[in-house]
Amino acid sequence: MFDLLVALLLVAAMLEVLVGRNSPAAPHTTLWFVLPAIALLVLPILARRRFPFAPAAHWVLAVAISFVDWRLIPYAISIFVVGLVAAFLLGNLRDPVQAAVGLAFVVGGPVAVVYMIPGHSAAEIIFIPLEFAICWVAGFALRERAEQAEAAEGRAEQAERERDAAARIAVAEERVRIARELHDIVAHAVSVMVLQVGAVRHRRPDAPAEDREALRSVEQVGRTALAEMRGLLAAMRRDGDEPEFSPQPGLDRLDTLLEEVGRAGLPVQLHVDGEPVELPRGIDLSAYRIVQEGLTNALKHARASNAEVTVRYRPDELQIEVRDNGAGSSASDGLGHGLVGVRERVKIYGGEMSAGSVNGSGFILSTRLPLGGELR
Repeated sequence: MFDLLVALLLVAAMLEVLVGRNSPAAPHTTLWFVLPAIALLVLPILARRRFPFAPAAHWVLAVAISFVDWRLIPYAISIFVVGLVAAFLLGNLRDPVQAAVGLAFVVGGPVAVVYMIPGHSAAEIIFIPLEFAICWVAGFALRERAEQAEAAEGRAEQAERERDAAARIAVAEERVRIARELHDIVAHAVSVMVLQVGAVRHRRPDAPAEDREALRSVEQVGRTALAEMRGLLAAMRRDGDEPEFSPQPGLDRLDTLLEEVGRAGLPVQLHVDGEPVELPRGIDLSAYRIVQEGLTNALKHARASNAEVTVRYRPDELQIEVRDNGAGSSASDGLGHGLVGVRERVKIYGGEMSAGSVNGSGFILSTRLPLGGELR
């Protein structure tokens, strides 16, 4: 579109000369010189994409043409507009050194052209170049603003990349944390299986050899699995992490958790809907962690004065809701976990999670854990 406008200025300048060629103020040189000269004045503008400093050639050509016929440049108004465009483009150059040199062309070129006009005045020598300088300043200011916008966009993109990277790291760390916590549960189950198989094998000394060998094989595989699990857990543990010997908590320890949060400054009410049932250990642990993370966010980030925890036992699922009256919640507890951890815990059991503010006040964390679901 810009190049089209420049081309229209070229056509307009040529028409000005053709229509007014019999005027006393018209250029005295032949059309064979005037028309190509006008085209040469516009050509550097069109070449700016490949040669950004090319608009400076407009002023060099203008001075050279004025030496041949001083009437051409001041006669065509369209050429004056082309000069303004050239000044703007030189001010808009990315390279500040080139832009500064361009200012010298923008000021010096018009001074030379005006000086060659017979009877020129001092005001013309001053104010005509000043008009072109103003266009240069406009181009320079627009370049500064464009660079600031690009820098802001770059910072926004960098921040987004950092947030994505931080989110991936948080997810990875939370998955390792979940794996470490579930290790005790799985290891306990496998240990019970190994002990039971060993007990059966020892109680049946008269069993067929094939049966005893099959039981011995199952027992050996179980022991190998336990050893490999312990090795994997050690590999996942970060430097400085100490082994955890205390049993993993469940919903039966919610009262203790609520008391601790209350002593920290956030009173919590617990509501239980439905008949409590014995939950699978993994789901029981995840349910406890969900409540813990929800209350941690409410305590640290939401500036809440009270909170409510609702646990609903349903035949096929466990529903948990943590509600507070604060100003909102954070997606992190400062350690890369928080709602990221809740989302991962719900995800591995095929459940659902929702979190958000309520009418601009308060925050609700709601999760659903299927009781018959399998680990994903």
